[in-house]
Amino acid sequence: MATWAEFSTAEPLLATAIRTLICQYGPGMGYLATIRPDGGPRVHPVMPVITDEGLYCFILPSPKRHDLDRDGRYALHSFPAEDTSDEAYLSGRAAPVMDPLVVASLALQMRAAQRVDWKLYALTIEVAMIVQRDSPLTSTKTLWRDRLPRLPRARRNGPCTTPADSVQ
Repeated sequence: MATWAEFSTAEPLLATAIRTLICQYGPGMGYLATIRPDGGPRVHPVMPVITDEGLYCFILPSPKRHDLDRDGRYALHSFPAEDTSDEAYLSGRAAPVMDPLVVASLALQMRAAQRVDWKLYALTIEVAMIVQRDSPLTSTKTLWRDRLPRLPRARRNGPCTTPADSVQ
């Protein structure tokens, strides 16, 4: 999974378009889908935070927070726009942010009340997509998937038969 910084370096135009849609009203706005204990979906409105370094979300004690602590998979969809039907979508995994400097910096930047029992999550990105409506009948979809380099598989050629085939 890629961080927001890695994703925006790999796909700067797509990252800018997604950030523009999520932050179209000033602060980030979207819908966060999590996975209930029974495997079904759960959807909540959230205010994601996008910085140059990462994609974050402050989560209050709630079913969605329990979902993220139990199973970090998420999907984030942009809030509908007033003047366009364009959509942004991200999915990946959420994990609690443990670095107190990052937590304090984002809390100050977003004016998150310190006496409130919120938890900050970093959202990594496996899939990013934007759908831009060209007309009422046509649209353009741009899709990005994080593809980590695969490790070569071990060859299964049977036992070594000569010293040149073995590692010594």
